[in-house]
Amino acid sequence: MTRSPRTLVALSGGVDSAVTAALLAEQGHELVGVFMRNGISGRAAAGSRSCCSLSDARDARRIADHLDIPFYVQDLSRPFAALIDAFCRDYAEGRTPNPCVLCNNNLKFGELLDLADDLRCDGVATGHYARLEDGRLLRAVDRAKDQSYLLHGLREDQRRRARFPVGALSKPAVREAARRFGLPVADKPDSADICFVPGGDYRAVVRERSGGLGAPGAVVDGEGRELARHEGVGAFTVGQRRGLGVALGRPAFVTDIDAATGRVTVGAAEELARPSCRVGDVVWHEPLVGPRRALVQLRHHHEPEPALVAPDEGCVVDVLFDAPSRAVTPGQYAVFYEGDRVLGGGRLLAERATDAPASTTAPRAAAGGLPT
Repeated sequence: MTRSPRTLVALSGGVDSAVTAALLAEQGHELVGVFMRNGISGRAAAGSRSCCSLSDARDARRIADHLDIPFYVQDLSRPFAALIDAFCRDYAEGRTPNPCVLCNNNLKFGELLDLADDLRCDGVATGHYARLEDGRLLRAVDRAKDQSYLLHGLREDQRRRARFPVGALSKPAVREAARRFGLPVADKPDSADICFVPGGDYRAVVRERSGGLGAPGAVVDGEGRELARHEGVGAFTVGQRRGLGVALGRPAFVTDIDAATGRVTVGAAEELARPSCRVGDVVWHEPLVGPRRALVQLRHHHEPEPALVAPDEGCVVDVLFDAPSRAVTPGQYAVFYEGDRVLGGGRLLAERATDAPASTTAPRAAAGGLPT
């Protein structure tokens, strides 16, 4: 007799993970619910629209009780503290991090997979909006909710054991399913903040944990003329427009951050344009054996741009855009797609690619997709 799949479900207390559990239970999975305790507590956590608060823990337990499945709380405060420290260090060093990528790589499909082994579970299911087919990561059906960008760093062994049931549904369909299952969080609002950045004020987190915002220095224009002084480079991100404390007579944006000198350069929107970029620590879902065309997504909410992706030494690639991109932000991630399929991705480096590959016959991308 075939054994029913035994699956660990990461219950965040929200509707997406609740429906994930309900759908898998309906399919015959034997479930174990787990809430990830990140060590963030108090009024800030309780008042923010983020996951992992104390009220979320209570909701997660209510969901498990409703579905009549075992429920555990895993204390991940130490690895989560290391993630927050890395987040603060990045800002203080002039980079713009995306902690959700690291959380997925190291906690949800790192620590939880280890726990799944201890609990004799075959895999880990989450409420992420993404799809998997034969271990290949695809965009979600609901493009507006798609989270494949945040999951690009999963290795093949992690993808093989991941489960994303709601990736095949639209958000309205998830709400409808929650009501059908009678889940107590069917109408709960979605989380909106990074879980350890209540209200979106990341600068307060960096100050508190690092004792400051990195190197102070000058805000300068493209000619190097000093326009103002600032308290630390951690207060800025490339592409930022608000809160610069300068007036150029036209909209001004941060175009460059030099953490070593504390210099923050601002300029017009067109000065953000970059013909190329370099990407490091690339995780490939499909081997890259030579220059290849791809659609490149540079932020979680960013329209992918057609480009040529060319391998360099190690896990570094050069990306050469068809048209200059204004979204290149060191510290963020570049994720490579062919249609809905994730080819791989890595972290944007501060240095820039300057030269095209010596030769390539790869065709240009057509609107809405790429050649096969």
